[in-house]
Amino acid sequence: MVRVPAHERLELENGATLILLPRREVPLVACQVLLRGGAAGDPPRLPGVASLVAALLEKGAGRRDAYAFAEAVEGAGGSFTAAAAPEAITVRSQFMARDQDLMLELLADALRTPRLAAEEFDHVRDRQIEFIKAVKDSEPAELLDAYGRALLFGRHPYGRAVHGSESSLAAITPADAREYYRTHFGAERLLLVLAGDLDLRGAEAAVRTAFSTWPRTPASPPPLASPPAAPARRILLVDAPGATQSHFWIGAPGVDKRYPRRAALDLVNTLFGGRFTSLLNAELRIKSGLSYGARSGFARGSAGGDFSIRSFVETPNTGQAIRLALQALERLRDEGVSSEMLQSARAYTLGQYALGLETAADWAAALAEVEFFGLGARYIDEYPTELAAVDRDAARAVIAEAFPHPRNTVLVVIGDADRIGEQLGGFGPMVRMRLTDAQFSLETAGDEAFP
Repeated sequence: MVRVPAHERLELENGATLILLPRREVPLVACQVLLRGGAAGDPPRLPGVASLVAALLEKGAGRRDAYAFAEAVEGAGGSFTAAAAPEAITVRSQFMARDQDLMLELLADALRTPRLAAEEFDHVRDRQIEFIKAVKDSEPAELLDAYGRALLFGRHPYGRAVHGSESSLAAITPADAREYYRTHFGAERLLLVLAGDLDLRGAEAAVRTAFSTWPRTPASPPPLASPPAAPARRILLVDAPGATQSHFWIGAPGVDKRYPRRAALDLVNTLFGGRFTSLLNAELRIKSGLSYGARSGFARGSAGGDFSIRSFVETPNTGQAIRLALQALERLRDEGVSSEMLQSARAYTLGQYALGLETAADWAAALAEVEFFGLGARYIDEYPTELAAVDRDAARAVIAEAFPHPRNTVLVVIGDADRIGEQLGGFGPMVRMRLTDAQFSLETAGDEAFP
């Protein structure tokens, strides 16, 4: 039985939240930080600012320049990474227990006194732009979410590319990074989880010393509005001339992190597109041989999220594969799943769930998520019981609520437009852009872009 271990939750006078979870199996301490805001705090026309600021946290802070900061981490055999997510900036770190004071010193420096040096900013920004270009050349499927969410959510924060686009990154200045830091970094946004070989009172004292005098931000982040309702079917064809494969993404608005039928949602998605033996993979790989793999999933945030199907096929088979994927989704909605299928998915999901909560770092991440979204310990403790209670009626309810009708989906395809354009014509109104375009959406992002 997986249950949340004994832990302590403290709130500092300045609003910072601290969670301490002792686990002494190995002499390691893991740290997980969530700083509210993330990419949702980016200026609407400049997605990528939060991502650049997160990257800069590792590039010099306090008395250490970028080299000295990296040397301090590596010299202790530790790890320290920072990244932006849609609603938070995350920092993950792990050090030997004997070096936890150094870990907290580095963390406090990175959050409270990052250098945000102009020369490091230029390097990080240029590298991020070149990375996007390289992905377009070698792994364009990695960009499907960016194109898909921009098409699905438009100007809502969930529609912004977390890591920015070539054009938005090129427009961001060091002043933008400093303004983001000034506006979004402060004590009341800090959630810090320490798990591992801890002395509780010593760890609490060290955190209080590091963060109790950190001021609050000028203003709390506004709550995210709900994203727009499902649009009518629309298609974005991203032209990659000469491509021998097409990568496609079928998406629709999903459900939020507090969705009450989470266990049924996970079981049904496991059956539909969450494992190798899924219904979706059976159609596109096992029966038809059109693809090496297809999968589906839900991305869930505080205000909603998305459901998506993704796969890739040889160029001549693009239309057929998309049609099979949509037909599989329609059959799921029409026929549901059997009790035997649910039992199989239950065994699979329980096994995966336990494997994901083994280490101190696993627990630090899990408790940070639970606290950030206000889910409570029952989100973890009662999950196996909730899985056991899912029957066909619960599955039917979640299919009706969370899995979209095929006509209410949008479609992104990256491939050779000259060869696949006609194959896509029957799926709905279509617009085109080029893979080499420097953004992930048309400048006319609204309905007016579609015929």
